[in-house]
Amino acid sequence: MEQFNSFLVLLDSNLSGSWWFPALLIGTGVYFTIYLGFPQFKYFKSAFNIVSGKANNTETDGETTGFQALTTAMSGAVGTGNIGGVALAIWTGGPAAIFWMWITAIFGMTTKFVEVTLGHKYRTKLKDGSISGGPMYYIEQGLNMKWVAILFAFLMMITAIGSGNMPQINNIALVMNTEFAVPKLFTGLFLGTLLWIIIIGGIKRIASVASKIIPIMGLIYFGGALIILIENYQNIIPSFNAIFAQVFTGSAAMGGFLGASFAMSLKYGVARGLYSNEAGQGSSPIAHASSKNKSIDQGVVSILEPFIDTLVVCTVTALVILSSNVWTEKFDTNFSKTDMIVLNGSYSDKLNEDNSFVYPDQINELTKYVQKIDSSVEEFNGILNIEDGKILNNNITVIHLRSIAEDIVVRDANKNLFNGSINIDNGKAKDAVTFEGKSLVSSAELTAKAFSNGILGDYGGKLVAIALLLFAFSTAITWCYYGDRSTAYIFGEKGVIWYRNFYVLCFILAAVIDTTVVWNIAYVVVALVSIPNLIAMFVLRKEMKLLSDEFITK
Repeated sequence: MEQFNSFLVLLDSNLSGSWWFPALLIGTGVYFTIYLGFPQFKYFKSAFNIVSGKANNTETDGETTGFQALTTAMSGAVGTGNIGGVALAIWTGGPAAIFWMWITAIFGMTTKFVEVTLGHKYRTKLKDGSISGGPMYYIEQGLNMKWVAILFAFLMMITAIGSGNMPQINNIALVMNTEFAVPKLFTGLFLGTLLWIIIIGGIKRIASVASKIIPIMGLIYFGGALIILIENYQNIIPSFNAIFAQVFTGSAAMGGFLGASFAMSLKYGVARGLYSNEAGQGSSPIAHASSKNKSIDQGVVSILEPFIDTLVVCTVTALVILSSNVWTEKFDTNFSKTDMIVLNGSYSDKLNEDNSFVYPDQINELTKYVQKIDSSVEEFNGILNIEDGKILNNNITVIHLRSIAEDIVVRDANKNLFNGSINIDNGKAKDAVTFEGKSLVSSAELTAKAFSNGILGDYGGKLVAIALLLFAFSTAITWCYYGDRSTAYIFGEKGVIWYRNFYVLCFILAAVIDTTVVWNIAYVVVALVSIPNLIAMFVLRKEMKLLSDEFITK
């Protein structure tokens, strides 16, 4: 598993982790924003009017209302990325990563407008009477490139599993286990069964469920967040300052957090922004294609997605985490071997009374190391001697989740205190033992800690668990629809049932798979599927301009 994860990291470093992917993603949004005359601002009010029914729109063939299509697409976007993804961005890129999430969302509103309009225009009715649309259709019909359309659809099938499926149940299972002591496998089996019951009903059943879940989960989540923000009101302005202060320099080390470079803030901010609102990814046009609205009208409606998803929901999550200061604190947690490394030398992040580091030179070297910059830090090779679960070696340091681990306890396969020796190869433990102790936490666990750090107490973590269950489960439902429309495009309607069954199987298995591996899969597939979609949008820019002008003049 570690070798596979290393391969994913290498692949990601040449995709979303490289300079060209953020440039392509944001550049597409910037280009269309200027080319179409800032539609995210110009049509913003119109989007609300269409959704509310105030605008008189000519209805076309379709399976859902404009509002149902919007909520379905939003249920696919508003998920783990809004709870666990934001926390992950802060953990990896520091507060500055949130700024780049906002930038991605602002220009993503235009990107969404373009891809949804085109996806709706080129939609088709299949032999079974269902509506199918999305980038594969405007790539084939608009660009006359069938093989690229097939490639996109195939990548979307994989993306649906690697992005909309596996990270969702993985985070649900983790939080349900932490907050309610529910076994991860049980969570996977129960929700997997419920998922199958819903998705076999197609878009009409999915849209019906999504239109009910979205308001409920919004009330639950925002109610809890508002309580936390009121309690920590004095930290809200400092939280915004933390976001803006180090946008172009990266986030400095503080507390247990070892810092993040500018490149890391940019990378993870953009990656989490894309993962959150899906702008440019080509997924939500598949949901919007089922709408009875005119193509341009549904495109205008889609502008609301990144706004609500990233600029509202993700910002609220970020402020809760930053204002509660839990992102720099260490908590008791079980260590993931993927995120753990044993180093030569004894390092300390002890603080002075003024919160400066007692050993700044050590922190500087560790910061370079976790940022993958040349440093004097060396990984440990050799034997760790363990007695009653305690490491006896003196001159070593354990890093977990990019923080110096404390109060480490080693247990055997039966959860008993371990006695004996452990082989360490290039900092990685090779024996079948588990490590636990205090370190930073990330993903949904960090968000749960933020909600629990105050007046809500343990109920805060449980609130996050319930909200996450609704957020993430609705996402998994919608993404199965994206995958089965892509399957129908390549293999016909008969292939859909096979894809749905495989989708549910992956959903169940992901409940017990290493979290880091799951997220790295998501990073890779999201980048891969976005590339052909963004290129196709640019090629069809003149056609999009005509459609946009049509909305202005109607």
